[in-house]
Amino acid sequence: MKLWLQRHAPVLCAPGLCYGATDHAAEDEATQAAAAALAAELPTAVVPWTSPLRRCVGLAQALAALRPDLPPARVDARLAEMDFGAWEGQAWQAIARAELQAWTDDFADAPAGGHGESTRRFMARVGAAWDDWRAGGRDTVWITHSGVMRAVELIARGMRVPVSAADWPSAPMAFGARRCIEIDIGAAHACDAGRGAAS
Repeated sequence: MKLWLQRHAPVLCAPGLCYGATDHAAEDEATQAAAAALAAELPTAVVPWTSPLRRCVGLAQALAALRPDLPPARVDARLAEMDFGAWEGQAWQAIARAELQAWTDDFADAPAGGHGESTRRFMARVGAAWDDWRAGGRDTVWITHSGVMRAVELIARGMRVPVSAADWPSAPMAFGARRCIEIDIGAAHACDAGRGAAS
């Protein structure tokens, strides 16, 4: 059983901005390009799920126009990006170093941005979506965010709560990137998938 993970296209906001839960739209041309690449890769009978944020819903709609054979996308709030609390809308470079340090020092349980989500809460909701996907027994594509994709990387390896910030996957995640995870009973591994270009 396969789970494709598709990141949205670049968002329409200033570079370097913290915008996790903020509902920015994505660039239309890049969204169409990501949808075309995804549509060409997905086999028949794949079930689409999407984050409720506009940058993902727009991509799900573009995919549906290209692949009317697929079922309508299921909108699932568990696939939304992490809520960064008071940091939302700020440039990452403008956030006080002491605030970021306090978050990473207690990475599992400190709320991001003072009143946002903790990593534990974020991983719990993504993990619940993962468990529902596994129980459903269907090949699925999640149209989602880099944070969710990184969370799935850990969950597929059996880690439901990062012990420290060093556990969090740090490899670059391009806008429009795609990954695929294939699971057998009791195991998960990466399957071949295309990747979007950095924007």
